[in-house]
Amino acid sequence: MDELVFGPVPSRRLGRSIGVNNIPHKVCSYSCAYCQVGKGGRIQVERQEFYKPDTLIREVEQKLKLIKPSDYPDYITIVPDGEPTLDINLGTLIAKLKNLGVPVAVITNSSMLYRDDVKKDLALADYVSLKVDTVNPSVWKRINKPHKQLSLDKTLCAIVEFAQAYSGEYVTETMLVKDMNTLESELTAVAQFLQQVRPNIAYLSIPTRPPAYKGTFPPSEEMLLKAHELFSWHCLNVEYLTAYEGNTFAATGRFEDDLLGITAVHPMRLDAVRELMAKTSAAESTLNGLMATNRVKQITYEGQVFVVRSFDK
Repeated sequence: MDELVFGPVPSRRLGRSIGVNNIPHKVCSYSCAYCQVGKGGRIQVERQEFYKPDTLIREVEQKLKLIKPSDYPDYITIVPDGEPTLDINLGTLIAKLKNLGVPVAVITNSSMLYRDDVKKDLALADYVSLKVDTVNPSVWKRINKPHKQLSLDKTLCAIVEFAQAYSGEYVTETMLVKDMNTLESELTAVAQFLQQVRPNIAYLSIPTRPPAYKGTFPPSEEMLLKAHELFSWHCLNVEYLTAYEGNTFAATGRFEDDLLGITAVHPMRLDAVRELMAKTSAAESTLNGLMATNRVKQITYEGQVFVVRSFDK
């Protein structure tokens, strides 16, 4: 049987989070090329009951009782190994989870938002993450491998409608895959669409674990930097979501820790890195050492030198 409740686990987006697995393994509306949990086992768009909400609530309550105060979660996150909005009891589950006194987040691929009942359910959550990998139907089919009844145009319209009506915090996530959705024209089109959505944060992510389909690779650091700059030019609050382990993403006063933490979220111009070195009394050899061990790289873009986090194996 699938583990229904897990954590707390550290989350780049949400701090400390307890995960709720409301969908059986790989029941999804997509079979994404980059999925870290394998190819879609059952691709569907019909909503149904998978687990009783009260069963999930009991599991969460038991988990909360075992957690010491210092590890208490910032969020309860509905993030199964499938698409959470396929659960016909999602709205009931969210409402009951909120009664436990912890904010509730949902991570969705957005594909079911064309349904009014899904919009209504997600509106109950405190935080929603929406997937937008592309606005090009042919690229969408190649990357996300959707159920044949789905329409990208309907999905995109539904995302805009939901964002305009939703009162909680919402973000978007765009997974960049080498040679699939990283052309400048593709990135510009996504950025222009996200201007309509106006997310709190527009996250850029990359495949960091073995993908479901062969031939799926992350883009170069140069391409990731270019995507960041393009999104920024379109007035988006953009951050990387590249799953680097061990970062607190907070100022520590230690140059190496701070540089690695910051560049996992944003590229840094070299002059800003120099200022950080001065503030922390760091030696030039520390930066050189990080570059020599391929933990960071220097990249020139549009006449400016940036220091970026390296994700080469």
